[in-house]
Amino acid sequence: MEQNDIVTKNFESYADVAADIINALIHNGTQEIKSENLLSAATESLYADRENILHNQLEDVAKYHIIEGVPGTMYLFANQTKADKGMLLRKAGYVGGEYRRQYEKQNRGWYPVVELVLYWGKSRWKGADSIRQLMDRGSGRKYVDNMQLHVWEMRYLPQEVREHFQSDMRIVLDYLAEGNGYRSDRKVVHKEATIKMLRVLSGDRNVEDTREILEKMNITEEAEISMCELFDQYTRRGIAQGVAQGIIIMCKEFNASYEETLQKVRAKLNVSEQEAEKEMQLYW
Repeated sequence: MEQNDIVTKNFESYADVAADIINALIHNGTQEIKSENLLSAATESLYADRENILHNQLEDVAKYHIIEGVPGTMYLFANQTKADKGMLLRKAGYVGGEYRRQYEKQNRGWYPVVELVLYWGKSRWKGADSIRQLMDRGSGRKYVDNMQLHVWEMRYLPQEVREHFQSDMRIVLDYLAEGNGYRSDRKVVHKEATIKMLRVLSGDRNVEDTREILEKMNITEEAEISMCELFDQYTRRGIAQGVAQGIIIMCKEFNASYEETLQKVRAKLNVSEQEAEKEMQLYW
């Protein structure tokens, strides 16, 4: 699984974020779904190929909306970074697998299954949004079950839709719409997950150092901090790293010793010798 998929799935798996996505995109911002009523569901289903060999297929996020102790609706999130012309057929597999489980009484009761396709790509989504549109040839078309594909282009949501969001997802969407100039006084709930989302959507391939970066900034998950404050601290750290890199490169060009360079970095950044050593290990 690619880093982008892992980060996005983790972010959307938080109950408050998942409920927010459903409420904002399906219920026009009305708080129909409460986070405490969402229960994580299995994301794996099986299908057999032509040799009757079983394969698994994974949905990104699956949540039951629990009503009076039983599932009322199942919501599936499918994240896409590229347009997929066959997405409708994949949906049929995901949704059909869940209805099959209900038919075989593997799950309690019967309930609808709703899939939301969250498209994060930069190019606009192109593709059929119904089975009949996808398969526009052949006789008996009016008898074809016309499954619909519900796609939201997350980078291009209009402001009135973004304003429906109340969780950290609002920060992510506004950042995508407004770019590096984005600032907000909204409090960040899931610091590490939010920063990772912003980084992968900005093209960063390696975000595993996010927790370490936040720890260096003395920011914990429990800390109360606004997005504006978090951005400013994160930016200052990036500037400091750039200064350290410049000093080290210049010192090496002038054949300065390791120790001399270390002391210059320490003095310029006003950091401990241990912190200066970490910068030296990156760029020396």
